[in-house]
Amino acid sequence: ANTGEEDDTNLDNISIDLDIFEGYTKGYLENAASFLSQVEIDNLAFGAKLLTYMQTVRFFTDYLNGDTYYKIKHKEHNLERTLAQFKLLTSMEDNFDKMQQIVSEATAKN
Repeated sequence: ANTGEEDDTNLDNISIDLDIFEGYTKGYLENAASFLSQVEIDNLAFGAKLLTYMQTVRFFTDYLNGDTYYKIKHKEHNLERTLAQFKLLTSMEDNFDKMQQIVSEATAKN
C-alpha cells in the first residue's frame, strides 16, 4: 500500500495509501476471517507496520554487510530502499489509528 516505489529516492512520493490498505484488508478478511483468531484480526494493522519495519532493517543490514543478499542496481541501492521503507513506516505510524479503524470496519462487515 505504498504510494511510491520500494527504492524511490524522492521520499515525498512515499506514504501509505489508505485506500489500497483498505482494499487489501477487506479482501484478506473476506477469505481469512473464518480461521483467524480475534487477536490476529486485531493485530492486522500492527502486522503491516511490523513487516515494513522488518524490511527496513533487512535492507539496512544488507547495505551494512556489503549488499550480499538483495540484488542491487548500484552501490547505494539498499540504502535508498532503507530510507524509502523507513519513510513508509513513518507514514504508517502517523496513520496507525486510521489503519486500525479500517480493520475494525472491515471486521464488522464480515
